[in-house]
Parts: sequence; structure tokens; C-alpha cells
Amino acid sequence: MSGINETRELLTRYAIARIPFVALHTIERARSLELLKSVSTNLDLHFLVHTLSKGTYDIETDQIVNEDKSVYGAVDYVSEEMKHRQNLTLVLTEVPDISSDNDNAKQILDLVTLANESGGMIIALTTNSIWSQLQRSGMVVTLDLPDESEMYDIISQYINDYRNEITIEWDDDDVHEAAASLVGVTKIETENVIASLIAKKEIKKDDINEVRKSKDRLFTNISGLEKIQVDDSVRDVGGLSGLQDWLDAKQKLLTPAKHAELRQRGLRPPRGILLVGVPGCGKSLSAKSIAYNWKLPLYRLDFATVQGSYVGQTEQQLRDALNTADQVAPCVLWIDEIEKGLSGASSSNDGGVSTRMVGQFLFWLQESQKQVFVVATANDVSKLPSELLRRGRFDELFFVDLPTAEERRDIIAIYMKKYLKVSFDGPFADKVVEMSAGFTGADLESTVRDLAYTTLSGDSSLDEDLITKTFQNVVPLSQTSPEKIDQIREWGKSRAVPASGKPIGAEGNLTQTSVNRTRKVLL
Repeated sequence: MSGINETRELLTRYAIARIPFVALHTIERARSLELLKSVSTNLDLHFLVHTLSKGTYDIETDQIVNEDKSVYGAVDYVSEEMKHRQNLTLVLTEVPDISSDNDNAKQILDLVTLANESGGMIIALTTNSIWSQLQRSGMVVTLDLPDESEMYDIISQYINDYRNEITIEWDDDDVHEAAASLVGVTKIETENVIASLIAKKEIKKDDINEVRKSKDRLFTNISGLEKIQVDDSVRDVGGLSGLQDWLDAKQKLLTPAKHAELRQRGLRPPRGILLVGVPGCGKSLSAKSIAYNWKLPLYRLDFATVQGSYVGQTEQQLRDALNTADQVAPCVLWIDEIEKGLSGASSSNDGGVSTRMVGQFLFWLQESQKQVFVVATANDVSKLPSELLRRGRFDELFFVDLPTAEERRDIIAIYMKKYLKVSFDGPFADKVVEMSAGFTGADLESTVRDLAYTTLSGDSSLDEDLITKTFQNVVPLSQTSPEKIDQIREWGKSRAVPASGKPIGAEGNLTQTSVNRTRKVLL
């Protein structure tokens, strides 16, 4: 990773050393040219720049020296100049395909050879790979997108020019928050976002929300990555106190100051969790709740949609999706039912694509230093690749079990308040909690939602009899698949931390105990 200062230092050193070829990997041409102009000025060296719109011009004076706008016109011009001029530098902003030993690459290599003989230097701005023989003739430098510090400078400089003209409510903390929110976008995109706020002739405190929305709009339609909107309805997740305590501790490490301290100590920021366990017990809801309570955007990565039909397409689309997640950081990345996307890793039926996807994902998970908190969920633990479970991949592996009586009480209370606008307490609440033994969180939500539909339709009023009948008519997953749940629990007992803070299977083995419940037909 190279920030603006590190890249400037490298380019300065290479310019002094007269390295004949430098490939500058970047998607920001304007920012790169600003950087190169500062290097040229500081060293008092002659830099020429070629663009398709202007031809070849002097980077200092902006004077056009060759009107031929083609790349080869610039190459021919500089080739002639280098025959009788020393220390000439050409910056190519539009480089033809030089990823292999084609005619384009060979012609650039000839120019680089000439530059080496005359103390010249060729700098190519590119986003693509470089032919190995050409690359070995020089150096490769990457200019990453602006980090938080540079983003702060960009925003501060931009809005300070308007402080005497419009109302700006932002203080230094607000600018820092905006900078953190915009990490992952280019300088010109940042300026566009801030300019759109200035166009309103005022920047209010709550415009930081507009900044986040603007960033979201910049990252739509990325294959495999979907922005998920979260609202107040996902604030609370009933039960799971063990998971919540762990998350509360990790949240304290998400501030910019703590993030900087972690970097200084060589520690990565909180990386993520893997939630396994009984289907319908709050794993997916937890991902949404984390994003809402941490005030971070939520993105969903779908492994199925990154799969392509051409060789290498799947790997490239996964790489693009993960790179985008890094760019939109800080964020929460939700991977629902991860075992379905990576379950083919143990077979050879797909030509090794799944194996490469697992390796690519795990490398990113372990090496990326961006503030992307991953929440992966899994129902079928038997299909999880063993590499995914190794200690250090995720920060923690949690098991989400059927809710206990105390947790069912909390969950029912949440949904009673949400859907029926009533409280849930008293002696009858104890009976409902007892009759809901074996329910998943999804079962409880569905049951309370059915109560709401029934009462809103006017067919019945909400009373104890209606609640009892509605709950008794539910056949929960614990009755339809008790063996499967017991199998999942056995797996979790030796491999995962209970999300509830209580022992896994605390309410007994489902294949040995049964709930006294019968289906009743409403006549």
C-alpha cells in the first residue's frame, strides 16, 4: 500500500537515479499528474506529458511541444529529442496494451532502451499488467486511493475556500468524519461530493449522511456486491448476549485513534466473525444489527453472482468485489450461507474454481488492512472448507443455538412491540414462553406477525385465546428436524463459542426430549 507521500518519495528517488522505466499503477490521472508535477518542480527536471487530447506538452509551462496527439507520435518525437538531449522524461497517460510481447510493448521497450542510454525516463500511467521484460527494465509503483489523512486535507482545502461565502457548520471533527466516510473514492469523486454540498449554499451538520449516501451511489452495480439498507427495526436482536458482549468490546477499537494505534503495534483491526448454528436463529439479523449499531454501511457479498462462464472470470469478479469492499471501508461485509458459495472446494468438478475462490478469499481476509468487518453465516457446517475454520481467519467463531426461555421472552417482546404495539409481560407471558419451547427466532417472528395480520384484518381481537391458538398451530424446526439440529449442536460444542453465553444445547437433546404441542385446526 502506497500513500501519496510514500509514492512521491519513490518517484523522486527514481527520478534522481534516472530509472529508465517506471510503471505507475493508478486510476487517477489528474492526481498522478499533480504528483509528478511536484516531483518535476522540486528536482528542476524537464517532464513532458502526452495526452490524447493535447498531444505532448511541458508539465511546468503547459506549453505544447508536439501537436501529434497519437501515442506513437509522442514516442517518435521523444525518441528524436533523446538523441541530442539528456535527462528528458516522458509521461504517457494513455498507454497501449503492453501486457505481453506485442508490437506495442516492443516499441516502448525500444524507447526505454534509448532513455537508458541518454539518462532519460519513461513513466507510464496504467491500470494493467506490464510485459515482464519491460517491467524488469525499471520499477513499478502503485498510487493507492487517498487515505484518511490525505482525504482530510482534500476536504479541508476545498471547503475552506468557501467559508466566507456560505454557511458551513462542519467543525474539524466533522471533516475527519467525512474523510473517514470517503476513504475508498478518488480525489475527483471526493471533490464532486463536496461541491454538490457547496452548491446548496450551506453545509449542515447532518450533511455527513449525504456524504455517505453519495459514496454508496458510486459503488452500485458491482458484480457480487449489494448495498443493504438497514433501519431502526434491526437495532435489537433478542438473546445472543455472549455475542453482544464480544461486539461491544470490539466496537471500542473502531475509532480512528484506535485504528492508528493498532497499525503502530502491527495489529489488524477487528476482522470479522463466523456465525454457525441452527437456521432461523438470528445469524443474518445479527449482520444487519451490527451495521446499524456501529453506524457502518452494510454490503452483502454473494458468491453465486461472482461466478462466470469464462476461464478466470470468477476469480477476477471476486477480486473486484473484495477490492470494492476495501474501497468502501469502513463497512460491514455480510456473506450469507458462505458454505454454499465455497462448498465445491473439496471436489474437482468445477476445475478448481472453488478451491481458488477459497484461497483468494482467505488471503484477502488475512492480509487486507482495511476496516472491513466480515460477518459470515453458515447453516450446513458439514460443507464448510476446513481452511475457513483455522484459528486466525476470523476473530471468533460463534454458535447460534435455539433460543433459551429467557431469550424467547426477549425476542417475543421485541416483535410484540414492533408488530402489535403491545408489551409482553405478566403470568400469561410465562405460558407463551413455555409453549414456544423449541421455536427459532424466525418461528417467533413469523408467529407474532401472523397475529398482527389476523388482528389487523378484523377477524379476531388480540386476546389470550388467539395468542394460544396461533402459537400451538406452529410446528417449529426443532420438531421437523431434531436430528439435524442435534448434529449441528454436537459440531458446535467443540468448535465454537456459544453466542448466547450459555452452553450449547442447554435445553436438552431434541431427539431425547419432546415438546408437548399438537397442531390444532381452526374450524
